[in-house]
Amino acid sequence: MASQSIANDRYQKATPSRSGVGLKAEHYRTILDSNPAIGFFEVHAENYMGAGGPPHRYLTEIRNRYPLSLHGVGLSIGADRPLDRDHLQRTKDLIDRYQPGLFSEHLAWSTHDAGFFNDLLPVPYTAEALARVVEHIDEVQETLGRQMLLENPSTYLAFADSTYSEIDFIAETARRTGCGLLLDVNNVHVASTNQHWDPERYIGEYPLAHVQEIHLAGYTPEADEKGRPLLIDTHDRPVDQIVWSLFEYAIERLGPVPTLIEWDAKVPTWPELMAEADRADAIMFAAERKDQRHAALG
Repeated sequence: MASQSIANDRYQKATPSRSGVGLKAEHYRTILDSNPAIGFFEVHAENYMGAGGPPHRYLTEIRNRYPLSLHGVGLSIGADRPLDRDHLQRTKDLIDRYQPGLFSEHLAWSTHDAGFFNDLLPVPYTAEALARVVEHIDEVQETLGRQMLLENPSTYLAFADSTYSEIDFIAETARRTGCGLLLDVNNVHVASTNQHWDPERYIGEYPLAHVQEIHLAGYTPEADEKGRPLLIDTHDRPVDQIVWSLFEYAIERLGPVPTLIEWDAKVPTWPELMAEADRADAIMFAAERKDQRHAALG
């Protein structure tokens, strides 16, 4: 397919294999005044689709100092309907304007004939859905003229008519389209808890060769109607220790890659957010040093 020939090298080099954080308006001034030692910033595309104003003034200044990653939440890659061409063009305009090192979207859908849902809804893992997702990713990559990354979802149930496992569905999507992958480790833990999977096995069987970015976030623990654990992907608190452990497990197999701390609600102070990023950097640095020692001994 045409998308498979899209080169991404010049963009990848712009995003270091370090930790980054989601850019929030609460931190604009602190960032510009203190120039923190952070690897990159990530923004949600839909928050910057206006033509101008203070958000763009701040983002332009920050982009002049730091690498940028763009994360979409509204393309509705898994929808059973054509992509919104206007939304895709606005995404392209934003990418052309800021030249982010990485661009990612979700394996989910949020649009229907009735309108737009303020949620990322799950996709059935069927041959029909796979063909639709592949078609949409091809269209995105051909329109943008570059590779996109596809993020694994946080899920709460499984479709009875699914014929692929989640991992096989994602791996086949990457194979057919040439897209990269974004491994959200918090989503792995949330989905594994809710659906009784083994999260380490999930990561071990995941197509890690295609992973170009990792996300880490906090979740809210709740319980279902039978009292069983139910995790909600809320991005409103620190990364949980079990997610840090899964991150270490992934990095040992994958090596350092750009890693984002997602904190989208109940936004903390800058020092608290920076401490989370520093912890991710420390884990990646330790894994890199371990590999170097093994190489020297070998």
